[in-house]
Amino acid sequence: MIQLRYPHLFQLKNYGAVRSRFESESAKLPRFLELIRSRGQGFYDLPDATGSVAEILEYARKVRGKFDHIVVLGIGGSALGITCLLTALKHPFWNILPKRARKHPQLFVLDNIDPSVIAQLEDVISYKKTLFIVATKSGTTPETMSQYHYFRAKMEREAGKIMAKKHFVFVTDAAAGVLREIAVKDGIPCFTIPDNVGGRFSVLSPVGLLPAALLGIDIKKLLSGARAGRDVFFEKKCVRNIPFQLAAIQYVLEQERDVTMTVMMPYASALYSLADWYRQLLAESIGKSETRGGKKVLIGLTPIKALGVTDQHSQIQLYTEGPRDKFVLFLEVAELYKKRLVIPSTKGVTFQELMSVEKRATEQALFEYGRPTATLSVDRIDAETLGALFMLLEGSIAFLGEFYDIDAYNQPGVELGKMYTKKMLLK
Repeated sequence: MIQLRYPHLFQLKNYGAVRSRFESESAKLPRFLELIRSRGQGFYDLPDATGSVAEILEYARKVRGKFDHIVVLGIGGSALGITCLLTALKHPFWNILPKRARKHPQLFVLDNIDPSVIAQLEDVISYKKTLFIVATKSGTTPETMSQYHYFRAKMEREAGKIMAKKHFVFVTDAAAGVLREIAVKDGIPCFTIPDNVGGRFSVLSPVGLLPAALLGIDIKKLLSGARAGRDVFFEKKCVRNIPFQLAAIQYVLEQERDVTMTVMMPYASALYSLADWYRQLLAESIGKSETRGGKKVLIGLTPIKALGVTDQHSQIQLYTEGPRDKFVLFLEVAELYKKRLVIPSTKGVTFQELMSVEKRATEQALFEYGRPTATLSVDRIDAETLGALFMLLEGSIAFLGEFYDIDAYNQPGVELGKMYTKKMLLK
């Protein structure tokens, strides 16, 4: 069960206008749902893609036991989702667990072209026991394609040209792009990212599902949770629509109080990478220079990630006494860890209880300083919960796009940088 709570938000001093604006904005929900459905986006249809799920599971079955290492070559949405799936649903020290305990390959996500990291990765993998997943929707992303060509050449030297092909699998566009051409030419398995699903919305496509299945994550449950999240996303009553409530809070705080930053602060280390994933989702979707009608606006909400309780000792000072421009969204997990870890000399106090108290104390402190907060709470961290969280947060971005009347699904600022990169390389 997932809940969004904000008991202190409208009790803050001089927040009467915020409450009134929030209530008036709630009437927009039915119209926004109609607009969202008209945009032609496919992220909310991904939980129904049973055909691709069957193909992924069949591929995972065929390669089971053949590889000790999986290396994902991807950047942005092609990397952040699977990193989140690994850290949330697998052991926090997955890669250093003994093989007999893991029963599945190690995972390395190479989301940068830093040459030192590329070279040092080779210190910990055996080429002949490695599967490379190359993920780029366009099939032309220069960072990912440069990595691919580097590792393909190295693999051919290690295993020979014929065998090298068996160490690669692609996730890309259905028809276009260099990667698809290579897949057809060389007979390399290739999974499809739907045309109407952008990279940052692709975690529930083969971008996330393929490596997840290879790690033994139950992708059917992941998608089952996403379907439940979608039901909430399409709920027509504001009181039950968590994505709409979250988007409305962020929008109204920015409009009425100039709160332009959202701090996502999970009180569970397993969800820290979710804050990383959300950071791209919010920044790339809502940071836009003009509305759908071409009006210049230069709007956006700046995402910040924090970790409870760690960042109580590094960031909270700024959030309590610094500029009043931040909204703190806590993520709280009722069942942090099934085994009770008792702190000695405390008359039975557990680490779970201490963490819960620290979260509530931080929330109270922020309230007394007049800072807006809300809490997204879940019962536990499992595949279904994570699938629902992905869908709910993606849904909130869709609603923010409607509030600001901007295209939440494009990224012209990113594309301009890509264009200049290619021009400079050609020179």
